[in-house]
Amino acid sequence: MLSAFAILLCVTALLAFLNERFLHFPTTVGVTLAGALASIVLIALDALGLPGLRGWASGVLSTLNFTEFVLNGILSVLLFAGSLSLNARQLLRQRGSILTLAFLSTLISTFLIGFAAYGVFALVGLNVSLMWSLLFGALISPTDPVAVLDLLKRAKVPVKIETLIAGESLFNDGVGVVIFLALASAAGIGGHTGDVSAGSVLGLFAREALGGLAFGALLGGLGYVMLRSIQEHAVEVLITLALVIGGYVAAAALGISGPLAMVVAGLLISAWKEDVFSDSTREHVEGFWETIDQVLNIVLFAFIGLDVLLTETTGAQLLASALLIAVALAARWISVAIPFSLLRAREGYGAYTVRLLTWGGLRGGIAISLALGLPDSPYRTHVVTATYAVVLFTIAVQGLTIMPIVRRAVEASPEEG
Repeated sequence: MLSAFAILLCVTALLAFLNERFLHFPTTVGVTLAGALASIVLIALDALGLPGLRGWASGVLSTLNFTEFVLNGILSVLLFAGSLSLNARQLLRQRGSILTLAFLSTLISTFLIGFAAYGVFALVGLNVSLMWSLLFGALISPTDPVAVLDLLKRAKVPVKIETLIAGESLFNDGVGVVIFLALASAAGIGGHTGDVSAGSVLGLFAREALGGLAFGALLGGLGYVMLRSIQEHAVEVLITLALVIGGYVAAAALGISGPLAMVVAGLLISAWKEDVFSDSTREHVEGFWETIDQVLNIVLFAFIGLDVLLTETTGAQLLASALLIAVALAARWISVAIPFSLLRAREGYGAYTVRLLTWGGLRGGIAISLALGLPDSPYRTHVVTATYAVVLFTIAVQGLTIMPIVRRAVEASPEEG
């Protein structure tokens, strides 16, 4: 395990160096594309009769286990770091818009993509069941906060729009995981109960979501009490790290949403920064979390690119994936436009905000980790391939072409800055 992670770290450093030295793409986009290209080269060499390297690389990646690496590894750190970096007071002012998008948009998108995927898979002859199609809708609907926050740091969008996009992404991640677990429970997939009653599904959703929010508030309050009474930055870093790692493990043991708990805890500590940190200790604590966020961010996206090596594909799967890229984009636009029509007049967002939210809706490691965590089934490879296709498209195509839309959004809505 340690040697495999060491190899991943060294490869990631090399990919990041090559991107920074020659390509000059945004780091997450560059390392993902470089990792995917490296995987394709290894697959091609294997097909040309040069076996060995692909098998060795696949063994290394399998040892790490992408799902464990993300969901039970770095996700808690990335979500806390992302929420800590936000302006919590600005987010509180926009809470209505953010929570509406995070909950309502994710639900709408899940069912739009799920039912459309059921039709697409049948159209190409793969015949994936409706419940597995809905699971695909649930895992691919949330925008990945890691990818989105990295994008926003570079795009320099107005504060109001940045807070809206980042806040929605942080919360809809947790909401998407809860919806995914509720659907899996209803279908009895992956060791879940198989109780299909509406009450049981709603009960699970409420326990996961509301429990996660409440537990996050408890963690944030505990952090506030401890941090405000000391002024040693090393101890403050240790306390925040313990809250994140210990809190995430505790949330999993309690059966509540760890992602939502981490977001709320990070936002509360962000809102109380002036009270709990002195100027010098705040610089050290924020510097630690910003650095670890950036490093793990790069490692995660390198892993996404390299993990293409483990994905077996067929012509029908590739055709379905191409169609589902269009479906995911259309569903994202519809699921944002519907609730946004209720928000725009009241909140004063510009006309280009829906387009920016749609094209800036990148997917990333959380979608892939949920897909790879699905149990063995005749449908699993179809869902995994489609997930990779959508994720790589959003990172490579949308991530590299977002700036013109950002500029139009700023020009159309200068008052939002």
